[in-house]
Amino acid sequence: MTETASTDRATEPIADRAARVAARLKAHLELGVLAFPLSPFSEDGSTIDLPAFRAHLRGQIAAGAGALFVCCGTGEFSALDEAEYGQLIEAAVEEAAGRLPILAGIGYGWAQAVRFAAIAEKAGADAALLLPHYLVRAPQSGLVRHVEIIAENTGLPFILYQRGLVKYTVASLAKLARIPNVIGLKDGHSDHVELQRMQLAADPDFLFFNGALTAEMQARPYASIGIPAYSSAVHGFAPEIASTFFTARRDGDTDTVELLLRKFYSPFVELRDRQSGYAVALIKTAARIRGHQVGPVRAPLMDPVGKDLEDLEAIVRSGLALVGADL
Repeated sequence: MTETASTDRATEPIADRAARVAARLKAHLELGVLAFPLSPFSEDGSTIDLPAFRAHLRGQIAAGAGALFVCCGTGEFSALDEAEYGQLIEAAVEEAAGRLPILAGIGYGWAQAVRFAAIAEKAGADAALLLPHYLVRAPQSGLVRHVEIIAENTGLPFILYQRGLVKYTVASLAKLARIPNVIGLKDGHSDHVELQRMQLAADPDFLFFNGALTAEMQARPYASIGIPAYSSAVHGFAPEIASTFFTARRDGDTDTVELLLRKFYSPFVELRDRQSGYAVALIKTAARIRGHQVGPVRAPLMDPVGKDLEDLEAIVRSGLALVGADL
């Protein structure tokens, strides 16, 4: 990030900055999927591999991603220390060079989320994704206060992610959507009735995203309620498949959508559901199958072995064949 850009961000009113970032992100949503890059590690998992990360990012950008969400779930946010996190965000900002928005995962308790937000902002990230907090179940008043404290302590615009232990009520979301630097909601619960009520309660410029596991499987029902934007973990290892699906769904090519859902995404989901943690581990292993130097997942996640590994390779090979690509 240049000194001038840093100065402009420091003096720009929070509401203006948030509106600018949200508008830019909304424009990019029509260009490609929300991509969630992997965080490459050394073969023993002890260190991050920055050259491999940069190569991975260049591939994701070249494939037409609409935005990059770095160090989030697929990027193993929970396995990164703060120094590694900062290096990865900085590398992403440099590789993107302003061509598309860079969003960084932040999370844990509010104090840690604020620290990660400060690192992300210093590295030049455009915005952040607030990942679900750790372990504790909390009342709605606590969920709201958690977000409020983070917003009070950063000028970085950020998107809420409701999944797992975090699920906002319509009233809570309406209150949070009025915070100047809260610009959107990524949803992982797929309660479409509640989501429609949230859309009606929020400002029309507030962003909503389909953040379900293997989100392509739910792309059509989300789009039917006015939420066409979605995150694609598959883009992390097979952007050819993810981009073909994105274009087909956007352009109303139902035959291609049906083909990919039936022949690739559905078998992939069946394999994903065999083991906890496969939502991330399969993505990273599939990237290695394709020859990308991304290393293993870090514990407590575990890479697939045996029949699961064999089945994954077959699914990836079959999916690529459907879009005319090679392994």
